[in-house]
Parts: sequence; C-alpha cells; structure tokens
Amino acid sequence: MDSDRPQSDITQVIERISVLKVPLDIVPEDALAATIYELLSPDQDGTVKGKNIVLLSLWDLLRARGANEYRDFVQKAALVLPISKSVTGGARFLTGKTPVRYMPFDFIISLLTILENRELSVYLLGGKPRILKITEKNIRQTFPKLRIVGRFVGSFKRQDENTILEAIRKASPSLLLIGKGVHGEERWIARNTGHLNTGLRLWCSDIFDVFAERKKRPSRASFDRGLEWFGYCFQHPLHFFRIFPYFWYKILLLVYRIFKKK
Repeated sequence: MDSDRPQSDITQVIERISVLKVPLDIVPEDALAATIYELLSPDQDGTVKGKNIVLLSLWDLLRARGANEYRDFVQKAALVLPISKSVTGGARFLTGKTPVRYMPFDFIISLLTILENRELSVYLLGGKPRILKITEKNIRQTFPKLRIVGRFVGSFKRQDENTILEAIRKASPSLLLIGKGVHGEERWIARNTGHLNTGLRLWCSDIFDVFAERKKRPSRASFDRGLEWFGYCFQHPLHFFRIFPYFWYKILLLVYRIFKKK
C-alpha cells in the first residue's frame, strides 16, 4: 500500500501502484462503492475536501510523465483508474499486478448509481446547450433519486467563470461532472480546485454526447480487446500518429523492467 496517498485514507479499500512514475489505483469492481463513499467522507482531521478522479488512458499516462500542470493534477488525484489495455498491461509487466480497467461510460453509470443509492447530487458542466439539456433529461429519467443541482454549458465566457464557480460552490454537489467544451479540460479543475465543490470532480470528454445519444460509445467487445482506439482514430485521423508514442511507451517499459526502476 502507498503511504503517500493524498487526502482521504482509503488504503484499506484500494492499492496504489506506480507505472513509469505515474500513480495508478487498483480498485476491484466490488470495492468501488465503498471507495466512492470513503472519498466523500470527511478526512481524518474532520475536514471535507474536494477530490479528483482521473480516468487514465495511455496518452494521459505519457502526458503525466512530463513536468507540467497535468502531471501535478494526476499526482494529487484521489483516484486514478486505467481505461487503456496498454496501461493495465504495462502495470502487469512492471509490477506483476493487474489493475481493473474501467470503460469510461460504464464507470460513470456505476458512479451515478452509487450516488443515487444515497440520494446524493451531481452538477453538470460542459457540452452545447441542446446536448446538455438532453443529457440532464436522460439522467433524471435513468437516476430518479439522483439530485441534479445545476448545469452550465461548456462554452462559457471568461468573465462568467467566477459566477459559475460560485454557483458550483453554493450547490455543493457530491459530483461535479465535466465534459467537452470547458477550456483547459482537466487542467481547469486543477486551476480552480480551491474554488470548487467539496465533493468529487471528474472530467470525461465525450460523456454528454454519449448521454444525449449524439455519439456512440465503443462496444464492450472492442473495449475488452483494447480496440476502442481504432474507432477514435477514424473520428480524429491525427490520432493515428499516436502509434509512435505507443512504441516509445513499450521501450520505456522495457527500460524500467531491466533497470528495476519504480
């Protein structure tokens, strides 16, 4: 177990490992609910702090190795879960341990279900007006006991940011769910962490498009085989060039294995 875990003490529920010096949490699916409720509980000193959840792809892992704002965001996250088969494979290669890999949409459905079971709340931030409206409607229908305490589109003006932060803070949602359109993406959370809610914060790029049925999520079969990236590349052809960072990742794994780096 990692004694340096920031914020809440959840080491009795999950295990934190390191892959190429990037943190990664091993959270069995049957421990997810207990983990989420623990994250929402007051810290040992009685204070309640906001906690960030990161869904980590291979590209994200490589970004988090640099000396940059995103690295700091991942290092300080309360929960870092792999969504890429290459990441879980790398973890197994270096540590002998295989973290549970979560499909982003399914994870968020599970998260909202966990929150609904205790009639907790969510605030939606991001997306275009029509997509956000449909998303809210579909979430209300699917999770009737989950309280939606606010929403705001992603393409907000810079001068409106303080008003939005204040609205989120007053609403005090158990989860701030952020989607595409928010300037800075995950880094927006890091830059404003002291002005946000005391619950959980999670960014997922296409989540509102999927909820609004404007974009299809990968099939379970393609996800289980690690082929979901193939569809993303056809939607964004420049992603095909990520094959080169992938090869670099494989080289790094071999180097770390040979020289026993952590």
